[in-house]
Amino acid sequence: MTRRVATLGDSITAGSPLWDPDPLIRARIGGALDERSQWQWWAARRHDGLAFRNCGIYGQRTDEIAMRLDACAAGADVLVVQGGINDIAQGKPVAAAAENLRAMVRRGRALGLSVVVADVLPWNGGYPGNVAPIDELNQLIAVMATEESVRVLPFHDTLLDPERPGCMCDDWTDDGDHPTVEGYRRLGEQAFALPD
Repeated sequence: MTRRVATLGDSITAGSPLWDPDPLIRARIGGALDERSQWQWWAARRHDGLAFRNCGIYGQRTDEIAMRLDACAAGADVLVVQGGINDIAQGKPVAAAAENLRAMVRRGRALGLSVVVADVLPWNGGYPGNVAPIDELNQLIAVMATEESVRVLPFHDTLLDPERPGCMCDDWTDDGDHPTVEGYRRLGEQAFALPD
């Protein structure tokens, strides 16, 4: 039996910079296009019986992501919620981003879905000034996940460079903002897990 997994988020969900679920954006990517530049591609190969729907949109904040939840989740069994880095990049309050993520978790559960939430990746392009807000948001996500009884996908620590806290390993980031294909492989194979 196939479980349908709706993945809702920003460019990390979309698969930037080498993939996007929107065919018009894929046409602009052109020759560099690589469908393996999605953590979902790797997770589907690791976990039999899962069909992923990619609802990632580049550059969206959590409030914008939330407006697409019902459409993305229609017909799904599982909802993966991911977002927050664009809130930080645009100077929005971290607490508001965390509450938006909580609201999406609750909305997904109200729709009868199993829900998991991903934490925020390290951001080399925003280092060092955005390390503290990312850490704060990830702490709030962890607290929210405990309170809401949902699993956190450890995206941050899966790509964290142990030699440079606050940064992704160079081999796992394409542009300082997004993972490489190898980074997405690690997220899909090591960080993704189904809800408890």
